[in-house]
Amino acid sequence: MTTKNASGKRLRADAQRNRERVLAAAQELFAAEGLAVPLDDIARRAGVGPGTVYRHFPTKEALFEAVVVERIQRMVEEARDHATADDPGRAFYDYFQRVIEHAALNKDICDALESTGQQPRTACPENDFNNAIGTLLERAQQAGAVRADVTTAELRSLIVGALTMYRRAVAEQRPAHELAVLYAGLRPAR
Repeated sequence: MTTKNASGKRLRADAQRNRERVLAAAQELFAAEGLAVPLDDIARRAGVGPGTVYRHFPTKEALFEAVVVERIQRMVEEARDHATADDPGRAFYDYFQRVIEHAALNKDICDALESTGQQPRTACPENDFNNAIGTLLERAQQAGAVRADVTTAELRSLIVGALTMYRRAVAEQRPAHELAVLYAGLRPAR
């Protein structure tokens, strides 16, 4: 992938490698610590100086946004893949579970999902995510696997809440029974 700098010029090969190393280090550290991680720690993990980090990302928030955008785009692609499944209900619940399990291990995703509507500069990943889960929800509702009165906005809130419950269960080293209760509440009454 060719990346350009802020003025639109293509990056030199070494600058591109440094940018990729910074992003990889940031992904790892943001996943563990969220936005609280110092930029100097990211630079040290990437094997570059702080100036190199700032050349590519003028603020820690810009770096955090780049990492989160990439992670959310992967979640969007996975949702789109699930949306073509033969069993929309199973695809919906499998995806929901996968998002919760994946995001619980990545503090950056938790921070991003919890900051609905507060993304720094670009709402694109948030809109893409909402559209992708909306498609999954609609297909599951049409298949009778999810209540018809659940909206995408409510689903987004449920994901954030479920994430909090799941993280607490993992921290307490117990099964996350709350998720089963949540799933039962999403299913239509029989």
